[in-house]
Amino acid sequence: MDGTLVDGRVTVGGDARQRYFDAGSYGRPAGGGVELARVEAAHLLYRGDLDAVDGMRFREFFLDSVQAEERFAARFLVYADFRERGFYCSPARDGWPGYDGDPLPDLTVYERGEQAGGDVAYRVLVAGERRPLPARDLAGLTLAVVDEESDVGYLTCTGDGGFDGRTEASLPTDVAATLLDDRAVCWDPPAVLYESAFYGRPVAGRDAAVVDALQLSLVEAAALADRGVVALDPARVRERGRAVEGERFDRRLAAYRRLRDDGVVPKTGYKFGADFRTYDEVTSVDELSHSEALVRVVEPDHEFHPRDLSLDVRLAGGVRKRMVFALTDGEDVQWLTVGRLTP
Repeated sequence: MDGTLVDGRVTVGGDARQRYFDAGSYGRPAGGGVELARVEAAHLLYRGDLDAVDGMRFREFFLDSVQAEERFAARFLVYADFRERGFYCSPARDGWPGYDGDPLPDLTVYERGEQAGGDVAYRVLVAGERRPLPARDLAGLTLAVVDEESDVGYLTCTGDGGFDGRTEASLPTDVAATLLDDRAVCWDPPAVLYESAFYGRPVAGRDAAVVDALQLSLVEAAALADRGVVALDPARVRERGRAVEGERFDRRLAAYRRLRDDGVVPKTGYKFGADFRTYDEVTSVDELSHSEALVRVVEPDHEFHPRDLSLDVRLAGGVRKRMVFALTDGEDVQWLTVGRLTP
């Protein structure tokens, strides 16, 4: 059976609707036949289920499509991979089954066992390993990253940090403190500040028998100063924070406050290459569990490079944590959780 290429779509007549759409969820019905997107037609040619398109066999049609459509080679690899995994999928384009109007995804992949137009499992954005990805647009998408050797790796992106904050502590007020170059120190702090709320670190170390001085990071000091817990001028602490790390301080402080407001305890993520590691519930430092997530703070218009994103996710997974990004301009905070996926 042969197809005809018109305006980037391949039309096939005869019993094509039954053979391709009804039986295999390829294309969309067009009269008694079907219309196929280039990626669908190429896959049928590759499988030998379609003989030719305007006389072009698979190789000629594939090369023609690469010239006609951006990222065609990568999209074909991902489309073929999902098909080989037993999923039906459609190109995410106007008029095709499952399309929801979002211009960013390349493919709509249905739940296993569902045909075209059924329940959607993944909305897939295909990217080469060097393609910048807009952080603000990724929530709800699955990333299919094709590396330079044509291997495909999958990442799932959700607009939720997955936090379940349950930390509660009644904090003191006007605790004596001194602002230093890049941190602050609380003098004779009430035990609750460190032992239950897990702010700071004792000057003598975590195992100190008596906490008579508590070192605070600048984000901790700024957050506590805003709440009147420590006797420091909030504006002065923020000014010191900006002097130390520039505008990035305001973004980190916004994420820190949001986490604390939600009952989550953020601590430095330096050892993991992140801004924070987080604990959903802290009742006592002596009974501290492992942290659940790593948080990296980025601007809302940040663009990820797939290699860097893959590195963050791989590292977080290696230490059994979620990788969460806080998208903030220093005011509102939006969460983006990115994890590995095996479809």
